[in-house]
Amino acid sequence: MRSGIHPETRPVVFRDRAADTLFLIRSTAAASKTIVWEDGVTYPLIDVEISSAGHPFCTGTARVVDTAGRIERFQRRYGRPATHRG
Repeated sequence: MRSGIHPETRPVVFRDRAADTLFLIRSTAAASKTIVWEDGVTYPLIDVEISSAGHPFCTGTARVVDTAGRIERFQRRYGRPATHRG
């Protein structure tokens, strides 16, 4: 690898605000806040709104939307749309 062209990576703590979970990973992201980790070392802190800890798809709480049933219900209720003849 050529030197001087790749961004610096360093340990950064990401805090998922929705799930109240902390992740210590390497990142190039800039942070303005810091936090003291379990090992006593101070790391940069970045707050995120959602991560794998709280995302419905990753936690298995995702809902499957029955679009076929919804379309059939709409068509029963309001009839099939008129075809355009032109």
